[in-house]
Amino acid sequence: MNDEYNFFSLAAMTVFISFLGFLVEDLWLALTKGYIDNRNMRLPFLLGYGIAVMGMYVLFGTPDEIVILGKWKLEGDGKWFYYMLSVLLVSVGEILLGSFVKSVFGFDYWNYEWIPFHLTKYTSLPTSLLFGGLITLFMEHIFTPLMELFQDRESMMGNVLLLILLFACVLDFFVSFHTMHESRSLNERWRIERSADTGHRCHVGYVQK
Repeated sequence: MNDEYNFFSLAAMTVFISFLGFLVEDLWLALTKGYIDNRNMRLPFLLGYGIAVMGMYVLFGTPDEIVILGKWKLEGDGKWFYYMLSVLLVSVGEILLGSFVKSVFGFDYWNYEWIPFHLTKYTSLPTSLLFGGLITLFMEHIFTPLMELFQDRESMMGNVLLLILLFACVLDFFVSFHTMHESRSLNERWRIERSADTGHRCHVGYVQK
C-alpha cells in the first residue's frame, strides 16, 4: 500500500469504483437478461464494489507490488497469486452477502443456480473467474495511474464536492438497504428493457416505492 495517497484520493477511487460496479452489473444484466435497472440503489453507485476493491488494496496492495497486510512483501511475479486471491475473495464475499440478505431480509439478492459450476445460489466458478480477472486487470493497469491523477488534481472545491458525493453514496447505501429490509424485496425503481414486439426499441418502466 502506498502511504502517500491521502484520504481524498482514496475517497475518489472508492466513488469511481462504485460507479464502475454499477456499470458492470448493468452490462451483465443487459447481456444475460436483456434489461438494465437501478441495481437496488437510487444513485448509480454500488458502494460495495468500492469498499471491496479498496479493501483489496489496503490489505494486499496491487499485482505489481503485493504487500500482505502492509507488512510482508511478496517477491517475484505475483500476478497469478493476486488473481487467485481475487477469485477466492469474490466467491467468499458473494456467499456471505447473499446468505446475509437471505437470512436477514428474507429474499435472494441474486441467484446463480442457472450458471454451470455454481456453489450455493450466490457464487459460481465462471462469475468468480470473471470478476477476479476484472479486479486484477484494473489493479494492475488502471489503479495506480488513476490514483496518481486523483492525487495531483486536488482542489478545495473538488474535495468538497467529493465529500458530498461520498456522503450521498453512503446514505443511499443505507437507505436502500433499509428499504429492502422493510419491503422484504428488491428495491427496483426503474427498468429499461428491449420491447419484445419491436426487437430494437426500448421500453422504460418506473416502479413506485
